[in-house]
Amino acid sequence: MPLPVVAELLDLLALERLEDNLFRGQSRDIGTRYVFGGQVLGQALSAAQQTVNGERQAHSLHAYFLRAGDIDAPIVYSVERARDGHSFSARRVVAIQHGQPILNCAVSFQIAESGVEHQLSMPEVPMPEDLAPPQPLPPEEFAHLPVKLQRWLSMEGGFEFRHVWPRDELKPAKRPPLQHVWFRLRDRVGDAPVLHRALLAYASDFHLIGTATLPHGISYLTPELQMASLDHALWFHRPFRADEWLLYSCDSPSASGARGLARGSVYSRDGRLVASTAQEGLIRLRAAE
Repeated sequence: MPLPVVAELLDLLALERLEDNLFRGQSRDIGTRYVFGGQVLGQALSAAQQTVNGERQAHSLHAYFLRAGDIDAPIVYSVERARDGHSFSARRVVAIQHGQPILNCAVSFQIAESGVEHQLSMPEVPMPEDLAPPQPLPPEEFAHLPVKLQRWLSMEGGFEFRHVWPRDELKPAKRPPLQHVWFRLRDRVGDAPVLHRALLAYASDFHLIGTATLPHGISYLTPELQMASLDHALWFHRPFRADEWLLYSCDSPSASGARGLARGSVYSRDGRLVASTAQEGLIRLRAAE
């Protein structure tokens, strides 16, 4: 049996089937005020996948976050079977809470085909075993954080992360909008590619939009900062396992109008580009109270 925190994540992504195109998911409290966006992405992909022939695998996902999710309420996923062609299938998914949509998502699936191949090379970075795990904040600094941040920092998630260039989130220095983060599921799971795709969708919402804060000397712990994901795109290129180390190489080409754009490339440790991401997020600095 996998570790309890991993087993809980697998249960979240499995979903309960209510009707042919209707599913219900629960939420995991990770210490944040609202439902984690990656959870809704992973569940939406899982719902769409359950309406598609098993030979067709997701190759792209495009989603908009419409409302913050209620951590204490279930989420219903309504799937529209937009098209089933010879090689591709398309699905539209709406995540609903309290009678209102909180996410719209489009997912495209394709049968396995061969074709031309190329990719950008993986950045030259240290391997994950050569990097130290993130260190907890000193107790005296932790005690001064708001209660909701204390809860979030105290919760252990299903994934572990190792930063190539860690920084002090309480006193963040300004630096270029680029970061590399190794990540993997904390325990081994089954071999089904659909499961590993849903797990990557979940994990891809970590650290991505935070890349846009790096040049400005702010972080998610900055009291005046309001930050939220607005949309999310994910492309799957090659087979991978979410329970083996993956490198998340992120950059942010622009921030303006209280929004930041970030892009990510996900590599296996042997250098294969397995997925790409893009996300725009709200980055709003409020006047200090």
